[in-house]
Amino acid sequence: MATDATPEEVHAVFRNSRIIGRRFRIVHVSFGREVIEVTTFRGHHDSDSTPGKGKASSHSRQSDKGLLLRDNVFGTLEEDAVRRDLTVNALYYDSASFEIYDHVNGMRDIERRNIRIIGDPEVRFREDPVRMLRAVRFAAKLQFDIDQDTADAIPRCARLLGEIPPARLFDEFLKLFFAGYAGRTLEQLLAHDLLRYLFPDSDYEIRQDKVAMALVEAAMNSTDRRIQDGKTVTPAFLLAALLWPVADRLADQLHDRGDPPVAAMHNASQQVIAGAMGTLSIPRRFSMPMREIWEFQHKLERRKGRKAEELVQNRRFRAAYDFLLLRELAGEDTGDVGSWWTEFQELPSTQQLQATVDHTPPERTRRRRPRKRRPSAD
Repeated sequence: MATDATPEEVHAVFRNSRIIGRRFRIVHVSFGREVIEVTTFRGHHDSDSTPGKGKASSHSRQSDKGLLLRDNVFGTLEEDAVRRDLTVNALYYDSASFEIYDHVNGMRDIERRNIRIIGDPEVRFREDPVRMLRAVRFAAKLQFDIDQDTADAIPRCARLLGEIPPARLFDEFLKLFFAGYAGRTLEQLLAHDLLRYLFPDSDYEIRQDKVAMALVEAAMNSTDRRIQDGKTVTPAFLLAALLWPVADRLADQLHDRGDPPVAAMHNASQQVIAGAMGTLSIPRRFSMPMREIWEFQHKLERRKGRKAEELVQNRRFRAAYDFLLLRELAGEDTGDVGSWWTEFQELPSTQQLQATVDHTPPERTRRRRPRKRRPSAD
């Protein structure tokens, strides 16, 4: 929702509201579990105040590279439309008159199935590099094409995503992959070479390894299906899939250097998560389950004695088991233990122990992937 009222004025009207943000101040109005986001019409940067609003409530500041550090200059609806990022996202509906206001040819772009940045794409991307991710996200969501001028500016500005705080990039990660079109979003990110600014190591691995790519695609498609079916999803599982190729390779290397398999994966998990945190600020409530899913894989492959019965009762078993099936679906060699665990869960408890005795776990054949020189990320 957009209005000409300042955040303070909106907050004064709704006691069940709070002002959030510093760079871009908005108001969240809560109604039970629903949160209505209310934003004030923005004006042009060359104005440090809006008539009648006062300088204290509006301010804009940019870095020497053009990045918007603060954007609280308030203005009119017409000015706000021009300041929006995408033409298809700059349409205003007046609930009183039932009219649609279109100041930037957004309706035309919808008819053409076109995603286009308002204004000079390079200037707008420099103001806020996250707009590149938004362009990709809307293209994936609507199944539109990205305007050529907009697309051409992305490789010139992509490196600026490295200046975005990890916490904000994690929020964008959630928006990109948990709206029901993660598979198409992944395709767009790879096509425009933007995934490496979110998951640099994963981007390299999946481009080099077809099995790694198949695993990530399978996880994306699985997430989309669960969302479409109204089932719960967790970022931990998708993060586990995106970073597994990196963790698995590092665990192989540590194992070759003498670490036992369990210790190798444990150490690899810690290093990979620490490395990912430099780009995305992954909350502990997601990083811990992700690590447990990885470390569970070796236990599932061994399936020994009473340990197998205990594993089924573990709270991480289902997620780890689903992850194992995805690995096999992608083409990883696990000794076909996925089908064994599927059958094991269906056995009466009196027969489960015998099942572990009858089957000696095979040694896993580690995939040896050629290591190519990694290009720089500039």
